[in-house]
Amino acid sequence: MHMTTTGIVLREVNYKESDKILTVLTRDGGKLTLNARGCRRKNSAIAASSQLLCYSELTLYEYRDRWSLKEGDVLREWRKVRSNLDKLSLASWFAELTECLTVEDLPAPEILRLLLNSLYALDELDKPCLQIKAAFELKMMALAGYEPDLSGCAVCGEPNPEPRFHLNQGVIHCPKCRGALGPGISMPLSRAALDAMRYVVSGDERRLFSFRIPQEDLEQMAAVTEAYVLTQLERGFRTLDFYKQMAL
Repeated sequence: MHMTTTGIVLREVNYKESDKILTVLTRDGGKLTLNARGCRRKNSAIAASSQLLCYSELTLYEYRDRWSLKEGDVLREWRKVRSNLDKLSLASWFAELTECLTVEDLPAPEILRLLLNSLYALDELDKPCLQIKAAFELKMMALAGYEPDLSGCAVCGEPNPEPRFHLNQGVIHCPKCRGALGPGISMPLSRAALDAMRYVVSGDERRLFSFRIPQEDLEQMAAVTEAYVLTQLERGFRTLDFYKQMAL
């Protein structure tokens, strides 16, 4: 069986002397594990398309229930991202979170678009990396089934409370309603940070990074989105740790 599709490499693992095992998010097949035989050999025709974060047109073939990469034509390499270590480490975090939140063999076109749009923003747009990071994390969680309820206080229903965000419950609440939500960490949010989060969750995906927010509020929003990811998924991520070391 053969399949031609587009896809982006989320993870690469060297295998044997000249091969790699790739995790690729594809347009038609969702997340797939591929054998890239001989891709590490000099002058291999599939070397470029077997690199982390490369977005390519791929020709795959299946043999004994395993996919292998036959041909690859690179569509986007994100050269500006690759030449900037801070951006490259952030892009690697995007790839690891995407791998965590996608399911093998299940198409995820919205998640693929989000990842590509976020890499484009890092590569081409004059936006703070922290803004792209926060928007990506929040939108990714929403698409993966962890969308927070930002409509109003989850206890009393006040639509515009003095907001706090409960990481375990994924809701906003008034300070006076904190006790009704049970255990877990509750983080403060400014009104500007809450408005930006609402924009990301419900706004036009084509203008995901178009919001404006003061630096102090952006830092607060980014702290909440990162903490929400880690709380809900109950694990750490090596690429996120590396990015934060780079950002110090």
